[in-house]
Amino acid sequence: MPETEVLRERSEMDPQYQWDLTPMYRDDAAWEQELAALESRLEQLTAFAGTLRDAAAIRAYLDAATDFGRTLSNLYCYASLRRSEDTRAEAGQRTYARITAHYVQAMAAISFAEPEILALPEETLRSIVQDPQMAEHRFTLENLLRQKPHTLSAPEEKLLATFGEALGAPAEVADNLQDADLVFDPAQNAAGETMEVTGSNYIMLQMSPDRTLRRSAFASFYKGYRQHINTFAAAYAGAVKAATAEASVRRYDSSRAMSMAGENIPPQVYDSLIEAVHRHMPAMYRYVALRKKILGLDELHYYDVYAPLVSEVKVRYTYEQAQQMVLDAVAPLGEDYVRMVRRAFAERWIDVYPNKGKSGGAYSSGTYDSNPYILTNFTGTLDSVSTIAHEMGHSLHTWLSNHHQPPQYADYTLFVAEVASTVNENLLIEQLLQKKQEPAMRLYLLNQYLENFKGTVYRQTMFAEFEREAHAMAERGEALNPAALNALYRRLVQEYFGPELVLDEEVQYEWARIPHFYRPFYVYKYATGYSTAVALSEAILREGEPAVRRYKEFLSMGGSAYPLDELRHAGVDLTTPAPVDAALQKFERILDDAERTLARL
Repeated sequence: MPETEVLRERSEMDPQYQWDLTPMYRDDAAWEQELAALESRLEQLTAFAGTLRDAAAIRAYLDAATDFGRTLSNLYCYASLRRSEDTRAEAGQRTYARITAHYVQAMAAISFAEPEILALPEETLRSIVQDPQMAEHRFTLENLLRQKPHTLSAPEEKLLATFGEALGAPAEVADNLQDADLVFDPAQNAAGETMEVTGSNYIMLQMSPDRTLRRSAFASFYKGYRQHINTFAAAYAGAVKAATAEASVRRYDSSRAMSMAGENIPPQVYDSLIEAVHRHMPAMYRYVALRKKILGLDELHYYDVYAPLVSEVKVRYTYEQAQQMVLDAVAPLGEDYVRMVRRAFAERWIDVYPNKGKSGGAYSSGTYDSNPYILTNFTGTLDSVSTIAHEMGHSLHTWLSNHHQPPQYADYTLFVAEVASTVNENLLIEQLLQKKQEPAMRLYLLNQYLENFKGTVYRQTMFAEFEREAHAMAERGEALNPAALNALYRRLVQEYFGPELVLDEEVQYEWARIPHFYRPFYVYKYATGYSTAVALSEAILREGEPAVRRYKEFLSMGGSAYPLDELRHAGVDLTTPAPVDAALQKFERILDDAERTLARL
């Protein structure tokens, strides 16, 4: 979609480029029919209360709960996807609200199970874990037993689950404010023409070679956030307080410890990441200085950090070209992988273009019984192509897990969720670099590669440090008001990007636009995932079949093992700083290449 094209209503757009949700539910009426049957199925589950005393009863409950969870997941996913199509639509908001309420009700109703199982004497419970009847659920029970010290009594768990919808309200407030209510002033380019500014096209405008447009869009965008900064701060403070309160009730040392315990990740992995990135800050300062030099600027501002280093290269791609680029990129992963990507394109797993009211950004979402759907907002840039490759990595990870694991072990953890997506991105950029040797085009591609590192390792680690400090402030009883949050974010931007970057006043409001902050301690996984992906993609291109085999085995493991163990199977050990250090050494080599290429221009 060209920069100047005004967003259209969804109904005005070609359905060929919209996802096909009919394999999930024929229509909304079919969804309603399945929702109507949910209550009686929930009653069957709650009838297990008070009976979970032996292996047979526990096995029966876990089988029934798994089956119920599949249906609930289908209902929730469909409603979420439909809502993303147009967040302004009242019908979609109502449907999503209904299934969210049902989800919370269901979680509250079955919250008796884990406490009831864990209330058994430890010797009895360990015997049940080893019972042959439990073979298909053994890892689930072993993982449950590990969390026994932090599981509350049945009434307490039910009470906490009942508050689930209320505790999720801050995220809903922030989402609705950003996606539906926040309106930005038009931006102006150097020719005096006006451009619409939206959450979907903001980064694209920041990537424009027109500095007047970048500066105007930057001012417009953060003016919108500044006008609502008190609401955003209240919403985020509410989300942080909800997390810290639950951690305290569950007897964790901190909200961070609680978030990481679910995946059995030791806190030192988080701290080691931040320490490693700090060790490699000089490389980022060097990159910022290179940007300033190439762009020929006396001052480098925040609205310059996405500007193309080679403005005369104006590369735009059609969606059809993007499809072929992704297929070429993943060819090293084998014909079976390529075949599945072709199927995703052919069967309309992807919602391609932005439309009015559509959720911004991109994601992959699906269930054990559905296709893994992809939402994107394709604008024809190389970044848009990379986004398709990224989300396709998520979707193929989901597909392979679903088709190699039973439903109780199909869902992989968030810790490994960004690995497959980033492997695809890296394969794309490496494949393009092999083809494009002309200096200007090569520098353009190296810029994209450097931006991937900047955005996924440096920035996400900066976000992780922001989260660590914000939650620690709340746990110390300090106020998370706009002044405190703005000051914290501004300091971190200065530390991560160095003295060459001019910090405009608007920079301090950027934290308010980061939706992942409402999923506590998630963003660090982008950085660890990217570091892992660098190791895996390098191995795939260097070793070929042995590395591809290990990688596909990893993609097929779902949630059948702890994530650190799954990554070790693939050949990466994140309990050491080595993968992060190696990734940032790769960043430095790309930077070297960019400097050599610049000398050839």
